[in-house]
Amino acid sequence: MDANRPLIDLPSVPEKPRRFVFVLLDKFTMLCFACAIEPLRIANRVSGQELYEWVLAGEGGDMIYCSNGAGFKLDMGLEETRRDDVVLICGGVDVAESSTKPVLNWLRREARRGVVIGGLCTAAYTLAKAGLLDGKKATIHWENSDSFAEEFDEVELTKSVFVMQGNRYTTAGGTSSIDLLLKIIADDYGEELANVVADQLIYSSIRTDQDTQRLSIPSRIGVRHPKLSQVIQMMEQNLEEPISPSILAKDVGMSTRQLERLFRRYLNRSPKRYYMELRLQKARNLLMQTDMSVINVALACGFTSPSHFSKCYRTHYNTTPYRERGTQATRLSI
Repeated sequence: MDANRPLIDLPSVPEKPRRFVFVLLDKFTMLCFACAIEPLRIANRVSGQELYEWVLAGEGGDMIYCSNGAGFKLDMGLEETRRDDVVLICGGVDVAESSTKPVLNWLRREARRGVVIGGLCTAAYTLAKAGLLDGKKATIHWENSDSFAEEFDEVELTKSVFVMQGNRYTTAGGTSSIDLLLKIIADDYGEELANVVADQLIYSSIRTDQDTQRLSIPSRIGVRHPKLSQVIQMMEQNLEEPISPSILAKDVGMSTRQLERLFRRYLNRSPKRYYMELRLQKARNLLMQTDMSVINVALACGFTSPSHFSKCYRTHYNTTPYRERGTQATRLSI
């Protein structure tokens, strides 16, 4: 077989390649970036055509470093893009700090010009901070969803792998960039090309915007018990106003004692303890990712007493909420 022969013949080719501008924020996640740029490269290779081109951009226009320490030489700074470009912001850790005023102002300016703009991984935060997601659906990595929902109540946050609404795109991070890019390729040149690209990536299950980003509850807890999964789902959906174990048990047709035995058998803890851990996990996310006061974090996680919240937090994490907040502030200033 001729190695230079394209794997797929397209009925038509573009007059010029569609350009993607990857804006790399400080400490961006390499995985979300690689999963977005590689489908474009592979689409060019398997078609034998230059369907897509790309440039790397960022504040300062010089070097940028991702969260694993690798550095990238940028092609351009925050300059004016072409109207038919696709701008993809690549986020990562400490996205609030990397969403600087120059980045936000540049995004607002490009949005006014009608450019398609997407946020990969945590960069949905950057788009929302710039006001580009007001009144729109969006998604973000599940670990950041609690803090995002608290700060941007004008955005309809979903649990989808990716969201495309008009000229705004968002992804949940990780490999979800592949799904978004395969969707774009399919829209541009058809499902056949997108499927060939997926095969090259050894990506055997293409997800749509109807797929959710987290594993199902049975997969996460390693237990397939329908009533246990139902109770945990109710817990996760009611962290701000916790439901008593007796009501949880009644809602799934069990006695409180049966529910206690179910949790002890499969999760080695009581329903009350498991529920508390879920609430404390949300509290920690809010403390680490937002500037909400400790009292407001406590209220958002179902604690009416700050002292009770502090005691529970210290027992579980071996530190107080105030020290956790202080440690985070110190880390971000380094």
